[in-house]
Amino acid sequence: MRHGDKINNLGRKAAHRKSMLANMACSLIEHKRINTTLAKAKALKVFVEPLITKSKEDTTHNRRVVFSRLHNKYAVTELFRNISVKVANRPGGYTRIIKLGNRLGDNAEMALIELVDYNTAGYSPKGATASKKKSTRRGRGGKKAEQATTEAPKAEE
Repeated sequence: MRHGDKINNLGRKAAHRKSMLANMACSLIEHKRINTTLAKAKALKVFVEPLITKSKEDTTHNRRVVFSRLHNKYAVTELFRNISVKVANRPGGYTRIIKLGNRLGDNAEMALIELVDYNTAGYSPKGATASKKKSTRRGRGGKKAEQATTEAPKAEE
């Protein structure tokens, strides 16, 4: 029985799971977004968010604590130099998980996990799409008729 056992073991032994999460966290820090399965993305979120919180205060102790979890000095440098500056005012929630559907080969649920402050394109909140003009399918012609009427006077001039 697994009463009260909250960790997702991901079908791996402890050492394999720790090294896999460390590698995924280094990739996330380096590339700012990665594609993975939904279960791994959720486990990675729990793994990487406390490390990002530690990076807000740049002390030798915090660098050593983060390095003991990541085992990659380039990822630690990137985390403390660039990412910590961007998330300095954010009280938490540094990552976002976006579901992508199921993988063709084994039907596994796929997800994109990204750092929130580094999304340059692709994701827009629900409120951003509400500002577009709503179109209906009632009238005759539609967009093609509008383009023809706007282009016709220009051709005559």
